[in-house]
Amino acid sequence: MKKYIYLSGIILSLYSCESATYESLQESKVIVGKVTYKANVKSIVDANCTACHGGGSTLIPLETYDQVKDAVLNTDFLDRIQRQNGSPGQMPKAGRMPQDKIDAILKWNSDGLLEN
Repeated sequence: MKKYIYLSGIILSLYSCESATYESLQESKVIVGKVTYKANVKSIVDANCTACHGGGSTLIPLETYDQVKDAVLNTDFLDRIQRQNGSPGQMPKAGRMPQDKIDAILKWNSDGLLEN
């Protein structure tokens, strides 16, 4: 009987553990004003996309303003970055970006895809 109580306590303590990443613990950044590629979006794309979508890859390149703008306008880029982890076609494949990063890209699109 003691064995089952002890085992139940271990299972309960493990079940109550929470996993959090460094990025999920960081405070979300709200962008005030217009979002531009150079000031806001380039660093997000560089950190989350160019490892696979750059450097001569056969995938859609996402290394320049024109390439990212074209992907937003002519592919399912916005849809794919908003998909939940595990969804088919979700990008980046390593895991969903933090919501504030996705929101910045969506605001960039709604602000007119400004470069500077």
